[in-house]
Amino acid sequence: MTELLIRGRVLTFIDEPQSLDDSASYRAVEDGAVLVRDGRIAGVGDYADIRRQASPDVAVADHRPHLVLPGLIDTHLHFPQTQAIASYGAQLMEWLNTYIFVEEQKFSEPEHAAFIAGRFMDELLANGTTTAAAYCSVHPQSVDAYFSAAEQRGMLMIGGKVMMDRNAPEALRDTPQTGYDETKKLIGKWHGRGRAHYAISPRFAITSTPEQMEMASTLVAEHPDCHVQTHLSENRDEIAFATSLYPDALDYTDIYARYDLLTDRTLLGHCIHLSDREISALAETGAVGVFCPTSNLFLGSGLFDRDRFDKLGARWSVATDVGAGTSFSMLETMDEAYKVLHLQGQRLSPLNSFYRMTLGNARALGLQDHIGSLHVGADADIVVLDSSGKSAMELRMRTARSLVDELFILQTMGDDRCVAEVYVAGKAMKARKATAGRALELA
Repeated sequence: MTELLIRGRVLTFIDEPQSLDDSASYRAVEDGAVLVRDGRIAGVGDYADIRRQASPDVAVADHRPHLVLPGLIDTHLHFPQTQAIASYGAQLMEWLNTYIFVEEQKFSEPEHAAFIAGRFMDELLANGTTTAAAYCSVHPQSVDAYFSAAEQRGMLMIGGKVMMDRNAPEALRDTPQTGYDETKKLIGKWHGRGRAHYAISPRFAITSTPEQMEMASTLVAEHPDCHVQTHLSENRDEIAFATSLYPDALDYTDIYARYDLLTDRTLLGHCIHLSDREISALAETGAVGVFCPTSNLFLGSGLFDRDRFDKLGARWSVATDVGAGTSFSMLETMDEAYKVLHLQGQRLSPLNSFYRMTLGNARALGLQDHIGSLHVGADADIVVLDSSGKSAMELRMRTARSLVDELFILQTMGDDRCVAEVYVAGKAMKARKATAGRALELA
């Protein structure tokens, strides 16, 4: 048995906050502790109480005065786009053809896929993200590299091979049958292996023929416990193109509905330009619209309307969308989310931001029993945040008077420098990386 006691100012959410003073939505313990036993949380509460539950010789990681929270969760990004981040001057369709499809062709090489997969996972961890849902490239070896890198680090990750058989370079196209066969084989190899979760991933309606959409539908029916991920209504030209390819559909959302791809395990990137009918369709099926603020701003795509989602009862989550998204940091992402909503007269409170990055995104993935909150039995994925991690933040924190103030400072000014430590299944990952780096220097 391995045991670790993590001490600090513990914060975890119980439910979605309804106001700035909704203290019932979260649990905050000033001198708190999380007891980790064999990779799972065995106790949470006051340090003195939890210390008595631990063995006498338990190792104590004392992170006071920092905040101890569940590991952050990212619900939409692209691992093959890691080196394409900050590609200048294009909106969606031009950006895909000029930069992204060129970059993704490199992932036919297993060595390149493995190198980028390792760097991708390490960037997530450096920013406090312990779980993400990501697209791989069309190449099966990219999926192997992705899940292998996650497995080496013990991370709970969701991912899948992109399926696309048209409107892409020949080197990035599969066929309806090969897309089905390769996905089926990858599900068998990875889904449920350790902490791996597979996502059936038709890229979007533009890059899949009706025949491939039928194959994706078959996969979803055969593997209802897998996630589904695709893109929806990111850009007006994209919408016009997609609906022209499926003229019988009522609208863009109806394309996916006709192939039974809208389920409560479906993640739909962007969802910016949706009608009320489309948002209601998501509400009826439980499909999740994924808000990607830095990407939407970078590509000039538009502004996500959170209030209409809430009014119509549709689920939504938040994500970085690297590489159109401009940062791996969920803190920086929530800073931009605040601004996007503020432009529309909508408020995003600090409590809601941290709920979304943790329990809210876990609920969107249907994984709230395992990740997203600090509760007994959960996987011990934990982030430690230093709200004075930058000199300007330290100065600003001298005037903070409440937890809400502190969270807003972290959300507005924070980045990877505020991540003091990250634990994956109870293992300290920043310390591990530093030790590995020193060993490499000595060698």
